[in-house]
Amino acid sequence: MLIGRREFVTASVGTVAYALFSSAEIVQGETKMYGLIGKALAQPGKRDELIQILLEGTDKMPGCLSYVVAKDPKDDNAIWISEVWDSKESHAASLKLPSVQAAITKGKPLITGFGERFETEPIGGHGLAG
Repeated sequence: MLIGRREFVTASVGTVAYALFSSAEIVQGETKMYGLIGKALAQPGKRDELIQILLEGTDKMPGCLSYVVAKDPKDDNAIWISEVWDSKESHAASLKLPSVQAAITKGKPLITGFGERFETEPIGGHGLAG
């Protein structure tokens, strides 16, 4: 099996990063940061509408360090949501916010299902304190 240069570089960087950081416990302040990466599947033709709902009020979530909604370029109905929180507790608390509850209620009928979901422990990067 032959792999392309891009796949080789991506795999190599991932392997090195894993080796360097897998045993380290890096924290922000006193608690570990908490991350989620998930895929939502929208009703056909409703992806843009769902994206707008997901983006409403995202700047008003205490403890949220990053919230990114992205279109999947290979699936016209798929959306990727990447979140970084100052703690797992802040994420759990956000689900009780009236604005988040309203977005869930408004967006739920537009969602047909969910794909992959990954919990992560962010360690830093552009835009994040680490």
